[in-house]
Amino acid sequence: MGALPLAAEPLRIATWNVGLDRKGPGLLVNDLAKGDDPQIAAIVRVAVALQADVLLLTAVDYDRGGVALQLLADRMAAAGLDYPHRFALRPNTGLQTGFDVDGDGRVGDPRDAQGFGLFSGQGGMAILSRLPLDSAGARDFSGFLWRDLPGALIPDGTDPGLRDIQRLATTGFWDVPVLTDAGPLHLLAWHATPPVFDGPEDRNGRRNHDEAAFWRLFLDGALPMSPPETPFVLLGDGNLDPADGDGLRQGIAALLSHPALQDPQPRGNPARTDPAQTGDPALDTVLYADLGGLRLDYVLPSASLTVTAAGVLWPDARDPLMADLVAASRHFPVWVEVTLP
Repeated sequence: MGALPLAAEPLRIATWNVGLDRKGPGLLVNDLAKGDDPQIAAIVRVAVALQADVLLLTAVDYDRGGVALQLLADRMAAAGLDYPHRFALRPNTGLQTGFDVDGDGRVGDPRDAQGFGLFSGQGGMAILSRLPLDSAGARDFSGFLWRDLPGALIPDGTDPGLRDIQRLATTGFWDVPVLTDAGPLHLLAWHATPPVFDGPEDRNGRRNHDEAAFWRLFLDGALPMSPPETPFVLLGDGNLDPADGDGLRQGIAALLSHPALQDPQPRGNPARTDPAQTGDPALDTVLYADLGGLRLDYVLPSASLTVTAAGVLWPDARDPLMADLVAASRHFPVWVEVTLP
């Protein structure tokens, strides 16, 4: 294991939607074990270029034994990037509710789960870290019910039985302390639902809004659990652009402007334009063939942290790393360097 960063040195905190979600349980483990998957090879090379001290991965399949995460860490270690500390909890994705959530007359489909998933654990979250993680001190709010959010935008007509069990987090809400020489740095991790793929009731749009609202109210101390200790970093895939695309943008906008947070507005260098959009393309973190670029992934340090640098690992198209980035995922890694007080 390499030397840990000193307290006075900045820590690079990053998030990346890696698209390591497969169509069945165990398939990711198989791909990692075989060692010949080109996407995984590209992900490893990008991670080496990123050089994050702490990396939150979203859209990575969960297994109870952590086998996939161990295999991925082994691949990275073989490439010279050592993450001896790892953390993952069972996500809400694929966890069936027993209700016909999408109203198609069937129960047990992917959209009938607490969060969309072909199987329990598909597309979860995971933390890789050079620094120790206080797993015992982690808090998991993934079971928080949507109905219990003040001002919840649950669609009218929702089955009362479903209301009684429907969790708010599509994937999860975590508070995981990273142990540094200057004290704990709390990672607040989430991956929200996309605000589309529903009907006129706008269930996913409303839920996406409320997943962002959860963090705002959590920071305000307006929820049953105690607010996070400072310093902290809120990070993950919010699945909503504050300027472009579909969705109830006031949810993410209110979070980005929260006084307890700072938005360093990490920028890439994509050298591209989106004339039909209003947002700055340099802030985009994902590129869709039909929608163009959107800013969906966020690293938001608490106000007490000193930000020394920030960026989106989205270089000019002529950069050799672009081939690996495109092969790895539609999303691009977002990173922020912070100095603890």
